[in-house]
Amino acid sequence: MEIDAYLQRIKYQGTLEPTVQTLRGLHQSHMLTTPFENLSIHYNQPIVLQEALLYDKIVRHRRGGFCYELNGLFAWLLQQLGFQVQLLSAEVAGEGGCFSPAYDHLTLLLPCLEGADWLVDVGFGDSFQLPLHLQEDIAQLGGDGRQYRLRTGVNDERDYWFLQQLKDQQWTDQYRFTLQSHPLTDFVARCHYQQTSPESHFTRNRVCSLATTIGRITLSDLRFITTIHGERQERLLTSEEAYRSALYEYFGITI
Repeated sequence: MEIDAYLQRIKYQGTLEPTVQTLRGLHQSHMLTTPFENLSIHYNQPIVLQEALLYDKIVRHRRGGFCYELNGLFAWLLQQLGFQVQLLSAEVAGEGGCFSPAYDHLTLLLPCLEGADWLVDVGFGDSFQLPLHLQEDIAQLGGDGRQYRLRTGVNDERDYWFLQQLKDQQWTDQYRFTLQSHPLTDFVARCHYQQTSPESHFTRNRVCSLATTIGRITLSDLRFITTIHGERQERLLTSEEAYRSALYEYFGITI
């Protein structure tokens, strides 16, 4: 890995010591520069979970990706900088208290960093911009103006941690995960499903989304959505040419 090129890609200029301060800076810089997107799935670009290929796509070609790509590559960067990193399998919350299958989401744990464990995730889309302290039932600011907390519970005779976000004065599950560490190869089968199955929401429409310092910008097929200080506006693009122009103008992406 060319660390300097990665740091330039995410516009990070801070310290590189393996500290919480560095982790916070890297995490937020990543969220503000590297889109959550599934465009490869819709432009016949197979996603292969190999670190060198992820680096080539995200750093050299200035693309984004979905969780396996963004968190998979970010974990490699953190390891290169001297952090301990564990890849965790997460299950995304659905309707009626149901959760998706194992390996549906890849999230990260940094254990024993300055005496605490940290949940790190630059690949869940519209989510926390700063790492969260893995401590139960403590409301934490996510750097995006919203509050998050973590709780523990038992489901299907397994011990889980649950990530929750405060929405309309209620704590809402985002995903659940165990603390069992996995290699990146364990996520290959589910990654293949996500990019090939008609049941996967990633195959149904194109999405490209990026956090900003004041909100978020998103392209959902031909809908261009901006959120500024919580106020959402939407406009419909008129053509594929306009779509590609918006991809380049707002996300720096050329397909």
